[in-house]
Amino acid sequence: MNSNKTNAVALKVSESININALKTVFNKPPIFSDNDELFYNLEDEKYFYVFKYGIICFFNFSSIEIDALKRKITSALKGTIIKNPVSESINVILNSSETSIDFDSIKLSNKNSEKIRLIMLNLSQSVALNFYYNIAEQILEDTRRHTSVLEEKGKLNINGKKLKRYIGKVLNVKNKISENLYIFESHDVASDDKNLNWLNIELKKKFDLIDRHHMIHYQIDIVKENLDLFKEIMFHRESSKLEWIIIILIVIEVIDLFVLKFN
Repeated sequence: MNSNKTNAVALKVSESININALKTVFNKPPIFSDNDELFYNLEDEKYFYVFKYGIICFFNFSSIEIDALKRKITSALKGTIIKNPVSESINVILNSSETSIDFDSIKLSNKNSEKIRLIMLNLSQSVALNFYYNIAEQILEDTRRHTSVLEEKGKLNINGKKLKRYIGKVLNVKNKISENLYIFESHDVASDDKNLNWLNIELKKKFDLIDRHHMIHYQIDIVKENLDLFKEIMFHRESSKLEWIIIILIVIEVIDLFVLKFN
């Protein structure tokens, strides 16, 4: 049995994807379907995986075929369309003498669709981690800039409304990470099969999913701690303003009383 080399490619193309709308694009039922995912075998050994959080994954497609399929599903994309998608690919060797994971490729002893699905799933999670890592890194850098100003000038350079919007952005990212990344779950693909479970565990190691997931949450937690401090400073500043306003009003009232008394 001759081995043959192909690859899997995953891309973050939009903020989200309408799974129900995408079902109407194809004339054949998916191999797997739920509210979050669609997994298709579109042609012989050509697999297409879609995730509601805006990631699509291709197996054994040429670049021309990938571009054509991306255009075909445009109507199902929701929210912001990413012009320069975050992407990642991995070489896959089918009909190998054994199933193994090497530095630059994954070898499969057969063309088991569930093994292929696991590769595409973990590759897609890796792309999601790259996407959210970049966002978390940018937010952390913004926070560092604000703390540097606080250190140098003893005050924040961000007002109440901007700070509230900034806090909302951080919480939104944190929620999306929790919703879209489920790398700790024992996915249904691998839940009952020892070989699939082994492959799933090794793929997580291959793509360093767990450590990267921890790093993103660590970055977000640092940002959140800083934002809590910023909120305290803002509330103290607003409280001080209110106290001064009250003092000024009292002084004005006292002055009015003196003016009325001596007139």
